[in-house]
Parts: sequence; C-alpha cells; structure tokens
Amino acid sequence: MAIKRLLIANRGEIALRIHRAAREMGIETVAVHSTADADAMHVRLADHAVCIGPPAAKDSYLNVAAIISAAEITQADAIHPGYGFLSENARFAEIVEAHGLKWVGPKPEHIRTMGDKVEAKRTAGALGLPLVPGSDGAIEDFDEARALAETIGYPVIIKAASGGGGRGMKVVNSAEELESQMGQARSEAKAAFGDATVYMEKYLGNPRHIEFQVFGDGNGAAVHLGERDCSLQRRHQKVLEEAPSPVITPEERDRMGGIVSKAMADMGYRGAGTIEFLWENGEFYFIEMNTRLQVEHPVTEAITGVDLVREQIRIADGQALSFKQDEIEFKGHAIECRINAEDPWNFTPSPGQVTNYHAAGGMNVRVDSGLYSGYRIPPYYDSMIGKLIVSGRSRNGAIMRLKRALEEMVIDGVKTSIPLHQALLDDPEFKSGDYTIKWLEEWLAKRAAD
Repeated sequence: MAIKRLLIANRGEIALRIHRAAREMGIETVAVHSTADADAMHVRLADHAVCIGPPAAKDSYLNVAAIISAAEITQADAIHPGYGFLSENARFAEIVEAHGLKWVGPKPEHIRTMGDKVEAKRTAGALGLPLVPGSDGAIEDFDEARALAETIGYPVIIKAASGGGGRGMKVVNSAEELESQMGQARSEAKAAFGDATVYMEKYLGNPRHIEFQVFGDGNGAAVHLGERDCSLQRRHQKVLEEAPSPVITPEERDRMGGIVSKAMADMGYRGAGTIEFLWENGEFYFIEMNTRLQVEHPVTEAITGVDLVREQIRIADGQALSFKQDEIEFKGHAIECRINAEDPWNFTPSPGQVTNYHAAGGMNVRVDSGLYSGYRIPPYYDSMIGKLIVSGRSRNGAIMRLKRALEEMVIDGVKTSIPLHQALLDDPEFKSGDYTIKWLEEWLAKRAAD
C-alpha cells in the first residue's frame, strides 16, 4: 500500500525539508514536537501535529514509545527519521517495521553493521572499498597494539569502535606514548558510549574529507551521485561543504563512484547513504558510512537535480530507483554554509528570539531553515538554525553568489556564524580550493593570534 501519511521524527530545518518533499508527492505529514518546539515552522505547516514530551531530547525526540504512539494515533503509514536523533538507531528501525510502518531508511541490519566502526571497516574491506592501514578489528591488549603500530608506522590513531564527534580518539606519535594514549582512548570511549572497545589506524597527516552519496533500491540496484568535499571542519564538525570537490577529477569520480555503487549493490543496500573517505596524495581511504540523509545533501541535489528526500520516500514505498547511473548528470558547482546560532569566533551558543529575519534569494539560492521573525530559538538542541546553499556554473561563480547571498541574509536578535562564512570566502586559500581537514582550525587559531 502506498504511503499516504508520513510521520517526521525530527525537528527544525530537516523536518521542514521532509515535509516539503512529502507534500509535493501528495503525502500528508505528521509533525512530532517537544513543548519547546510547539511554535516551530514544521509544526505549523504539517497536516497533523503531536506533542511527544518536554524539551529534553531524551524525553521527546528520543522517546521511541511516544513516537510510535503518535504514529498510531494519527494513522501514519511511515516514519522518516531525518538525521541525528534516532536516524541511525537500528533498534528503532526494527520497532517501526514491527508495528507495520514503513521505515524511510536503510535495512536495520545495515544500520547496525555500519554503526559499529570495527564491523563497518571489516564489511567495507570485504566489499572492495579501500581502507586505511590498521587493525582488522578491535585491539584487545597493549602488546598487540605495539606490534601493529610498528608494522604500519607512526603516527597512528586510536579510535573508539562506537565513537563519534572526536571522543575516544587519540593520535599517537611514538611508541613511548602508545600505552597511555590507548588507555585514555578506552576510558573516554567507556564514559561517552558505554563501550571501551578501540581499534587502530594509520594516521594520515593532512588529508581532505571526501564523501560519496549513494542510493540503493534494496534489491541489488545502486548508483552514486558524486562526491562532496567536507574538509572545512572544526572539532570534527563540518562548517561548509561543496560539490564537486575542487581536487577530484572526473576520472577519479567515475572510478571511485563505480567502486562505491558496486559495493552498495553487492550489499543490497536500501535508500540513501554516504560513504566517507579521507583523501591524500590521490588515494582514498574509507573511514565510515552514514546510513541516513546528510546535513549537506542539498549540494548534491543542486548539481544533479535529484530530490534525495523524494527518492528516499519512493524507495521506502517499494518503488525502483527513478534513474540509472548514466542518467545522472553533474552540472556546475554548489556550496553550503551551515548557519548556527552561536558566536562566530568563540562558538558559544546564542539561543533567543529572532527579532528580524530575511532569507537571501535570487537565482540558484536556496535557504533551508525554519526561522521566522519572532521565533524563539530554544537552548536545548543543536545550534544549527539553517543552511544557505548556492550553485553556479563554476566554483568561482558559486563563491561570488554565496558572498552576495550572505550579505542579504538577515537574522537579528541572536549571534550567528554568518560573519565566519564571509571571512572564509575572502581567504585566498579557500578561493583556490587549497585546504584540508586541518586548515580551518589552523586558520581560526591564526586569526585569534592576530
């Protein structure tokens, strides 16, 4: 039976993004919200809205029983988790399907496999994806770690198997540091994730972060939609993304795209996914797979013309992919700025009331945001309040358009990261595309010192 009513298990700009795609498909939407989000734009626009708890995410957006109850009360057919919150929770996906609802996401077993970084690496290797040299799985004792580090060469990095956001991650530059750093990584991993399991990889000195968007129908057909460059990061959090990457050639795109799409086809992967690589000296190294939609998905949409959320819903409804690989065309260049409610230089969150709001506009300018004049940004959630996405025929054209759009954007009443993006776009190294995952933090440190 076709999806007629979709529950959106998320908030903010991504909930609004999913609502828009669903309504364009003739599908009714159900918004779930905490008490803090009662006046949010996605709640105002949805066909149905259900309050699922108080402000704290653990009591609302992570409350599985409340979300399932909301779906049953509103007679929803399917649930879209967006990103964050429960989007990569395999158990939640299983519960959704057990209640006879369609899960707009990958198969639960694939979420579980790729959510365990040790198992993900093992699976990726078996599927033919290039790996960073390192341990085959978890490292149990120090002697094993020392022998492996000697084999692959220092520096190495110790990572939490259940990790994310940089926690449980330690760079080791010499044998003398190994035991203490490994102990610290395990302690951090245990405290943050309840799992002290760690693994080891060769530490790449100054790579770029390149990710490929993939899509599968769950029955052995899969495609890629090119790469995104997500190297501009602060504390492992992406700040600005672009597609295509300034350093990847069309030949490299075709080669790696073929490898990742074949891997997804062999896996029987369903829906949207992102395979993330470190790229250094012309070589790709798998780091992880995100089994969900990405924050930065609009830049891929801008250069391919494909509505990724619409495709997610179609696939969840049991339909075939609406395009073949040779039908996907890459046109022009797109850049996305994440706009956060925070001090642009010390990154202190800045919740509060938006006294005046004006979204940038014009040709090939897109704003994904739930903001409006008078809206009160709650202090309980992630500080991202919007995304500004522009595209142009060339990278330089996109940069010039983005500069103009940032000048037009008005968000009064709170501090935002707009001044940071404006300064970035004026930097000669950014303009040339000459940056890596370390570049932004070094740039910020230099700016602070000056």
